[in-house]
Amino acid sequence: MKKLLLTAVLATVSGLALANSCPAEMKAIDAKMGAAKLSDADMAKVKKLRADGEASHKAGKHDESLKTLAEAKKLLKM
Repeated sequence: MKKLLLTAVLATVSGLALANSCPAEMKAIDAKMGAAKLSDADMAKVKKLRADGEASHKAGKHDESLKTLAEAKKLLKM
């Protein structure tokens, strides 16, 4: 029973850690977008990925959010 409770607690804590890292990733992307030298098409992709990442975060899909935000960071060469 203790193992089950410990597993549940660890799952909750790890979910909270992911939830807290999404806003930090979005903030970093926002900061980089202002100075980025990208084509209009690439900047549009970054903005869409960033918006999609935020939507996933708000929906509680933090793994999906982080993957989407990582794609945006890749385009920004972060």
